[in-house]
Amino acid sequence: MKKSILSLMGVFLSVFVFAQETSHDAFIVRNLDNNTERFSKVARQIWENPELGYLEFTSSKLLIDELKTAGFKVQTGLAGMPTSFVATYDKGGPVIGFLAEYDALPGLSQDAVPFRSVLVDGGNGHGCGHNLFGTAVVASAVALKEWIDANNIQATLKIFGTPAEEGGAGKVYMVREGLFKGVDAVINWHPSDRNAANASTCTAVMQGYFKFHGQTSHAAGAPQRGRSALDGVEAMNMMVNMMREHVDQESRIHYVITNGGLAANVVPDYAVVEYMVRHPDVTEVKDIWQRVIKAAEGAAMGTGTRVEVEVVAGIYGLLPNETLAKAMHKNLTLVGGVEYDQQETEFAKQIQASFNTPRVPPLSVAKQIQPYQLTHFPASTDVGDVSYVVPTVGLGTATWVPGTAAHTWQAVAADGMSIGYKGMMVAAKTMALTGKDLILSPLLIKEAKKEFDERLGDVVYEPLIGDMAPPLHFRKDQNKVK
Repeated sequence: MKKSILSLMGVFLSVFVFAQETSHDAFIVRNLDNNTERFSKVARQIWENPELGYLEFTSSKLLIDELKTAGFKVQTGLAGMPTSFVATYDKGGPVIGFLAEYDALPGLSQDAVPFRSVLVDGGNGHGCGHNLFGTAVVASAVALKEWIDANNIQATLKIFGTPAEEGGAGKVYMVREGLFKGVDAVINWHPSDRNAANASTCTAVMQGYFKFHGQTSHAAGAPQRGRSALDGVEAMNMMVNMMREHVDQESRIHYVITNGGLAANVVPDYAVVEYMVRHPDVTEVKDIWQRVIKAAEGAAMGTGTRVEVEVVAGIYGLLPNETLAKAMHKNLTLVGGVEYDQQETEFAKQIQASFNTPRVPPLSVAKQIQPYQLTHFPASTDVGDVSYVVPTVGLGTATWVPGTAAHTWQAVAADGMSIGYKGMMVAAKTMALTGKDLILSPLLIKEAKKEFDERLGDVVYEPLIGDMAPPLHFRKDQNKVK
């Protein structure tokens, strides 16, 4: 009899907890549904004014204004970056952080139409969806704050406005400044062509400019008096390209000549090449970067020029946390994917017709939730540095038409219309529900921290950037605004 009573009590308690959780979830999802139009407008405003890294003054202000209106206290200009911010809503309890990005890319200007249509010649565009990224985070945080108030819950929310993810690595400076101390877990997301909440690793990266200085002269009348800075760049590139045969196969080395001289009949005294070196192992990245520097020094010696190395970014790969990822996957499955209406379906079909690939995934992928797995992402993100100082989790949602690659005009087009906004709200709901779970479950935070410590092991995090200041000039020469 006693066992039966205890069993019944256990069933009752389980039903009560389930009902309570369902009620909390419904409050958050309903809040975000009711505010979809509001946050879609914010995302569109940022999309219409695409700002490059460290220059996101309008974009960051739009997000800051939303957070201030909602009752967050906001600090700006942190870690030496004028467009950074931290917005805090402090009600005690566990501290949950969110990462917001809002920088655009150069040369990706595009209208929100399913064919190539440049808005500004050489202009910027949100080809990585950061107009959606930052907005979804703010929407999620505001909904979570209102849920905290409505239920008199003890919790603290911190929204980190992080500039210059596309090359300037703004998060690294915020980590170095100690802004993530005391945070229990960090939540983020990224636009994608599908819905997945996987634990993921990615590549670490070093990035910088190699600036060669030579001597001008008349290229025909007195070539013997010139020392071509462009020769230095080309000699360096040749040596690095030969080096590719002798690095680990998971390495990635890419470059672009950003300044090669101004006139063919003038021996250029100044030339610049930008390099990025990637590998899953940060130690390997450091080693390859030093080899690239040696190639540059050898090129300068052989061409009678001088080379100056300017590092602009150095970031770690992601440290995965499966405890958090599985909790987030559960919430993504609950929220569901993106469903297209007839107009969006026609838009998506036209986008897919523009792909230069024989294999195009079905549009139904946007609606599906990908199975949970531990994955490796071959690109890089400065979220990696955050993940080495606090347990971090992220997801991707179908803001782009299935099959779309990031950093393309097709991505920009979807980021500025309803397909992008629908994916954005899937992300906002999933992040808010995951934040709710962390706030209500001290055990989840404890298990995430345990896994974090185990994966970190003996690694002592040290920023790859050393003591350098943020490269605020990084994108200034490339900036073309509408």
